Amino acid sequence: MNTNTLDKLRKMKFFGMFHAFKSSVETGKTNDYTADELLAVLVDAEWDDRQNRRIERTILGAKFRYKASVEEVNYHADRSIDRNQIKRLADCTFIDRFENIIITGSTGIGKSYIASAIGYQACILGYRVFYASTPKLFAKLKMAKADGSYIKEMARMERQQLLILDDFGIQPFDAQSRAALMELIEDRHGKTSLIITSQLPVSKWFEMIGEKTIADAILDRIVHDAHRIELKGESMRKKRSVEPEFSHQ
Repeated sequence: MNTNTLDKLRKMKFFGMFHAFKSSVETGKTNDYTADELLAVLVDAEWDDRQNRRIERTILGAKFRYKASVEEVNYHADRSIDRNQIKRLADCTFIDRFENIIITGSTGIGKSYIASAIGYQACILGYRVFYASTPKLFAKLKMAKADGSYIKEMARMERQQLLILDDFGIQPFDAQSRAALMELIEDRHGKTSLIITSQLPVSKWFEMIGEKTIADAILDRIVHDAHRIELKGESMRKKRSVEPEFSHQ
C-alpha cells in the first residue's frame, strides 16, 4: 500500500509529501502519529517544498549577476551604511508603495551587492524581480527594435514589481536609449519600483541623460522621494585583494 501511495504522490508531483511520507515509512515514524498529525506533517512538507521551488524559480527568473544576502552586508563604519535603513528596505514594503531606491558610490564599493541583496529578499517574499546591467539592457532594447520584439521586451519589464538597473550612467544615453528609458520609466511610474545603482552622484544624472525636457521628466519620476543610499570608503574589491578573509559585501 505504501509503495502504491508513494508512486501516486510522485506521479501527481506532490514531491514534498512524497519525501516526507517516504522518510516516515523508512524510519518507522508513521506509527508515532495520529491520522490528523500525519496529514498535517505531509501537508506542511508539501507547502514548504512548493514555496521553496517558487522562490527558486523567481530568483532564477530575476537573472541576478550573483547571489547576495541582506544578512551578509558589511556595515563597516567607513562605508556610511545605515543598518536600520537597510533592514527597513529589506522588508520590501517600499515595493507596495511604488517607491524607488537609489544607491550611489565609487566603483567596487558594493552598490550592486546591496541592490541584489534587497532583490533576493523581494524574491523570497514573493515579488516579481528583474535585474539588469543598464548598458546591456539598452543594447538589448536596440536589438529588439530591429527584430520586432521591442514591445514584448518592454511589456516584460513592466510586469516586474521590482526592476534593478545596475551600473546606471556608465555611458551617456543616445537618443534611442534615452527614448527607451523615458518609456520604461513612464510605464512603471506609480505602479512598480526601481532600484538604481550608479557611480555618478544624482547631481550628474541630468547631464548624463541629456536632452533637457526628457531628463527633467525622467529624473522627476525616478528621484522624487526615492530612498538614498550613498556609499563611501575604499573599493571592496581592493580590500579583498589585500585581506583574503574579507568576504562580505
